[in-house]
Amino acid sequence: GSIPRPPALLEGIEQFRLGKLSQAKLDALYEEALKDTIVRLEVTGSPVISDGEQTKSSFATYPLVNLSNIAADGVTIPFEDGHTRQLPRLTAGPFKYGVHAGTYVNAAKRYAHKPIKQAVISASALSLLYPAEGVHGYSRETFITDLIQETVADIRGCFEAGAYHVQIDFT
Repeated sequence: GSIPRPPALLEGIEQFRLGKLSQAKLDALYEEALKDTIVRLEVTGSPVISDGEQTKSSFATYPLVNLSNIAADGVTIPFEDGHTRQLPRLTAGPFKYGVHAGTYVNAAKRYAHKPIKQAVISASALSLLYPAEGVHGYSRETFITDLIQETVADIRGCFEAGAYHVQIDFT
C-alpha cells in the first residue's frame, strides 16, 4: 500500500504546483523516493514488495491524470477518522484512463529484486465519478461498460508488466 512520502518529495510537489520547480526536477525526486522505498522494503525481508505508491498522483485518482473530461467538484467521501476526499466529476464521455498502473510496475522493476505487488483502484470507487444528474450524450450504462473495460485493462496491464500480485483498492 501507500508509504508516506519523504519530506523532500512533498516539498518538491508543492514547489512544482507553485511553478517553482521543473518537471525534470520533480521527476528526479519521484525517482529517488521510488528507489529508496523499494530498497527499504526489500531490506525488511518481505517476499513481495510494492512501490509504496510514491509516484502516483493519488491511489484513488491516478487513472485520471491528463484527462480533460473531468471537473474538480465531484463526490466527497467521508472517512471514519474525520478527513474527507473529493473525487472529480466526469463531464463528458467516453471514459478512458489517462494512466494505467502497469506504468508503475515498469518503474518499480528498475529497482526491485523481489516480486512486485501493485495496487489498483476499484471500478466501484471510480463509478462515483459519474454525476447523479448524468452526462449529456453519455449514459451511465455506457460509462459503466467503459469503466469496466478500463479497469480490466488496468489489472491485466499490471500482470503483463510483471506484477506478481494485484490488489484492488476501494477508498
